[in-house]
Amino acid sequence: MLEQQVSLAQARAIYARIELAAGSVTPENTAKLGEAGLRAIGVTRQKSAYLARLARELESGALDLDALAELPDAAAALDELHGVGPWTAQCYLLFALRRPDVFPAADLALTEAVRQLWKLRTRPSAPSLARRAVAWSPHRAAAARLLWHYYLSERGVRL
Repeated sequence: MLEQQVSLAQARAIYARIELAAGSVTPENTAKLGEAGLRAIGVTRQKSAYLARLARELESGALDLDALAELPDAAAALDELHGVGPWTAQCYLLFALRRPDVFPAADLALTEAVRQLWKLRTRPSAPSLARRAVAWSPHRAAAARLLWHYYLSERGVRL
């Protein structure tokens, strides 16, 4: 959720500030910070609201990530959470649940990598990229990882 609509560097900086303020980034500690505490360390109003709510839902058990992992369409369940959109849900499925056939076609880095590799004049739209990615099924998550690696290595980013 932190990386949504911000750069990796910005997301890392936000995470570091939350970690410093909370002691460690856990649902309990983040819920204790609350919206006001998150805002005080520079998290935007919208992200503060989303993060505080998510932390409260995790802490209370209203959101059970173990149960979520068992759902065949966990993305739909995640999309129901306020502040969690398709990109966040798809990235959670890809990285946390290691689902093999997930491809976040709206991701800026993926569209740019495809533009460069296929020598396109403009970045493909999300629907266009999603159609292209159908050919990579059932291994779209591997394709996404390779494209991200290409995108980051072209920029000299070290993870």
